[in-house]
Amino acid sequence: MPSNSACPPRRNDMRWGAYIVGIALATVLSGCAGYRVGPTSGQIAGERSVQIVPFSNRTLEPRLGDALTSALRKEIQRDGTFELATQNDGSLVVTGEIIAFQRGEVSFLPADVVTAQDFKLEFTAHVIARERLTGKVVLDRNLNGSTLMRVGNDLPSAERQALPLLAADLARQITAALADGTW
Repeated sequence: MPSNSACPPRRNDMRWGAYIVGIALATVLSGCAGYRVGPTSGQIAGERSVQIVPFSNRTLEPRLGDALTSALRKEIQRDGTFELATQNDGSLVVTGEIIAFQRGEVSFLPADVVTAQDFKLEFTAHVIARERLTGKVVLDRNLNGSTLMRVGNDLPSAERQALPLLAADLARQITAALADGTW
């Protein structure tokens, strides 16, 4: 009588193995079916270029325009949907102005219900994007950015540290509006 190690595998064992492989393959493929690399609007990544004109600041809060312009340029490069144009040759020109800045209390010190511990910073920019050749407006709307800020002993320093996060949030909103546009 031959030993068990020399016996060929049983049919049920082979079917069970094929069943497991099939389930694993279906699970992996179904998870990737909805994923798409690159722009979601059907454009080819880097096909269009964007020129970012420095944002003006109509609020009393200093440095918002510079922070947003810098953050938007970085976000356009990071996103990859558009190429960043630096020599006034972009197929799309983005301009805008910051029209509102707000600071609101979120939480207070446990021992003092009058002194704020955390603030929510928000600002709104009116953004306009035009095609350079035709002048057609492809984006004209107000977009908001926000971030939370923990206040220590110095409110101005805390705001200065939170400003890049605030600008980056609005830059993501603007880039998403441009990338997901139907134009």
